[in-house]
Amino acid sequence: MESKRFLHKGALWMGAVAMAAGLTLTGCGQNGDDEQAKSGESEQVWRFALEETKGGVQWKYAEKFKELIESEHENVDVKIYPYGTLGSSQDITQQIQNNTMQFAFASAGHVGSTIPEAQVFTLHFLFSQDDSVNEEIFASNPVVYEELGAAYNEKGLELLSIIPEGWMVWSANKAITQPSDFEGVKIRVKPSDLLLATYEGYGANPKPMAYSEIYGGLQRGQIDAQTQPMFAIRDMSFYEVQDYLIEARNAQFVSTVITSPGFLEGLPEDMRASVKDAIKELDPYIWDVQKELNANATEEIKSKSDIEFIELTADQVEAFRASVEPVFDQYVEMAGPRGEKILNAIQEAVAEGGSE
Repeated sequence: MESKRFLHKGALWMGAVAMAAGLTLTGCGQNGDDEQAKSGESEQVWRFALEETKGGVQWKYAEKFKELIESEHENVDVKIYPYGTLGSSQDITQQIQNNTMQFAFASAGHVGSTIPEAQVFTLHFLFSQDDSVNEEIFASNPVVYEELGAAYNEKGLELLSIIPEGWMVWSANKAITQPSDFEGVKIRVKPSDLLLATYEGYGANPKPMAYSEIYGGLQRGQIDAQTQPMFAIRDMSFYEVQDYLIEARNAQFVSTVITSPGFLEGLPEDMRASVKDAIKELDPYIWDVQKELNANATEEIKSKSDIEFIELTADQVEAFRASVEPVFDQYVEMAGPRGEKILNAIQEAVAEGGSE
């Protein structure tokens, strides 16, 4: 089934009249200049900024995007910038808004500070335990893309795709199998009101902290726990300074792919079509990639350490679910009618998937 994400884009893109900014003209030597002059095309550099280090889900996504685009357009060079090379997540998003960056990832926990509707992806126990249901929601749910896309556009951003990176896993210095086990635990979270409320609901002491500071924070005892997909726990070596990994399947780590509103409309029609086609092709590709990366990371951590794995039972999960139900009401109050539409669309899709 063709993705429905672009059904609403015409209305958004038709109003975008700014030419693509940040398209860098670069010298290619006399022969290159002659060939470009004949074809009427100049070399374009598209910068793609990540919120993660090299080798993770976002890196794999950007690499495949680069491959797809460059195979269609010899005059385009997609340059990928891992986390930290171009500033913080906030810096990267601002560069998109200022038309000095062409593509970037913006995770829900980060971008939610300015687009509250995006914080729907931080809610715990929202998504289905059936990943095929979740895959369809992330790739093509028309209500989610239309409503969230409009919210992004109002902030000078263009939503291209919603990317799941795997189930979040708790790492901690103590076994956590019920909400009371979180009592007093200092857990690192992104600076999100909903995440703070969620972990306060469990009885924890949530601490906002930059991604790059987590390892040191765990090592020095500034925090006792954190949560990431398994591949990130491996890549950032968090398992080296923690005693337990707890799988509750409470939330997916969700990021979004963004560009600036005028960028695609400023491209020639063939390039614009190539970007849309690449995004649609990447949906099933990255879903499989994240599953493989997380599975491999789990096995690697088990082989390299004696950290204890805990998988919560259905009854244990229900106790955590009950602790955070009020946060859903808080989300609706914060995100307003548009946020409520997004939440309802996800809940309906999950319910329909569960009944099939």
